Amino acid sequence: MDPNLLYWKSQGQSFFSRLRIWVNLLDPTILLSSDAEIEKAHILLGSGEQLNEKDGQAPTLSLSSVHADSGAVLPLIFRPAALLPISAPLVVASFLPHSYVKPALFWQFLLQSYSAGFNYTNRNSSSEQSKKMSLKQLLLITGTVSYATCAGALPQIVINRLGIRSALIKTFFRSILPIPLSAALAFFNVLTVRSEESEDGIQVFDSSGNPVGLSKAAGEKAVRETALSRAVLFGTTAALPNLLVLLLQRTRLFQRNSLLAAPLRHISVAFILGLMIPISFSLFPQLGTIKKENMEEQLQAAAGDGQLYYHRGL
Repeated sequence: MDPNLLYWKSQGQSFFSRLRIWVNLLDPTILLSSDAEIEKAHILLGSGEQLNEKDGQAPTLSLSSVHADSGAVLPLIFRPAALLPISAPLVVASFLPHSYVKPALFWQFLLQSYSAGFNYTNRNSSSEQSKKMSLKQLLLITGTVSYATCAGALPQIVINRLGIRSALIKTFFRSILPIPLSAALAFFNVLTVRSEESEDGIQVFDSSGNPVGLSKAAGEKAVRETALSRAVLFGTTAALPNLLVLLLQRTRLFQRNSLLAAPLRHISVAFILGLMIPISFSLFPQLGTIKKENMEEQLQAAAGDGQLYYHRGL
């Protein structure tokens, strides 16, 4: 078992312990570390030696920058710490009340493309025999981005196509519909981009950290948990700023200064996104468990303590 997974097993089995770890891992300054420093940190974490004060950052560097299946350093833009700086402007722009369809499609395309790249890079890759992306996977990712882009811009497409002028109906399409739509598309993005894990299975481990085989049941559970966490992330990010603006618009300050609503919405979207990222990452353990009775028959005998472990991915 990779040192990162052993760390999650010992330190990240409760929600609040995971949340504390993720708050540290999402520090953008970690992105300034070199590949050599990251690889050294990963080796130190796996050495089993007591880390001194000088090497205290080794767990943080390793967990935030090294893939737990391949042991390779993650691409800079797809590391967890890069998610907020890169996705925040894309999310804010995607939620803007655009006047035309093309800008809505453009920002949705950028957001869905980055989400697909992040989901694919941080997947469980334990069942893959080669590092090259298959043609099937490439077509699947392309189709996912294309569909999610059109679906994400659907509110603006409907407004323009039907020539809607009613303020009440526009509010529905621009403030209410994006909430379930954002959650559903985030769920769909993870589910399709990482579908090979459900089809081929992922590596499972016994309580001692020894690999015992590939499990499709564990793959389905890992993908489903990650999809749910991402739906919570984007659904909440779409819902809370709209609710906040709706409540504040009833105050005298906002009734006198209606122009304050737009910048407040943009700032609150970025703030809620930043707040929800560590929470959504912490909803399920990075080193998940699956009960013996939910496993394939050929793997049940390996579950000595009634469960097996798997890397959930991110």
